[in-house]
Amino acid sequence: MSAAQRVAVPEGARLVLATHNAGKLRELRELLTPLVPGLEPEQVVSAAELKVSEPVEDGLTFAANAELKARALARATGLAAVADDSGLCVDVLGGAPGIFSARWCGRHGDDAANLRLLLDQLSDVPDLHRTAHFTCAAVLVVPAAGAGTDETVTVVERSMHGRLLHAPVGEGGFGYDPVFVPAEEDAAGGSGRTSAQMGAQEKNAISHRGKALRDLAPVLADLLSH
Repeated sequence: MSAAQRVAVPEGARLVLATHNAGKLRELRELLTPLVPGLEPEQVVSAAELKVSEPVEDGLTFAANAELKARALARATGLAAVADDSGLCVDVLGGAPGIFSARWCGRHGDDAANLRLLLDQLSDVPDLHRTAHFTCAAVLVVPAAGAGTDETVTVVERSMHGRLLHAPVGEGGFGYDPVFVPAEEDAAGGSGRTSAQMGAQEKNAISHRGKALRDLAPVLADLLSH
């Protein structure tokens, strides 16, 4: 996409996030703005707000899909773009749903249907074998500075391990959060809460997405300081 074809961005916008999911957008803003000095929430816009459609996620890994989204958004807006691709990897299912987590039921973004299908598939699996982990690949793409220069791409990938319940518990979070108990919640006599029962700050401190964005934040802070 050429500069002439770029979408209009709000004045003062400094960073664009590649998401159309309201829950993920809220979580990304809550994570990034405290970690990047001088970055205000109103300077962070989303693909949804700019009405930029997401590219086809045909990568075979979380990192590949995140990079596809970040590159497309950086080119469409001329802004530094952050994208993440994340999903739930269930051990007894050989790592599925994995990169298909958001469309496990056959429809993209239907959290309730995805969760129901997963629980049905695990209905006969005993607690001992209900181990799983969330993985997040976060990618920062900085547009090329000019002709003959390349985009700058930074990729980080982190995980959060835990186990799956037989039924949803909790009203917070999104996606598979209501059935996922992080390992930290089981350690040292923990309460065994699901991700959906945890406050935003508690969850962000241990989550796959929180870890990945904390790793990405210093790179972003250096970029925006210039």
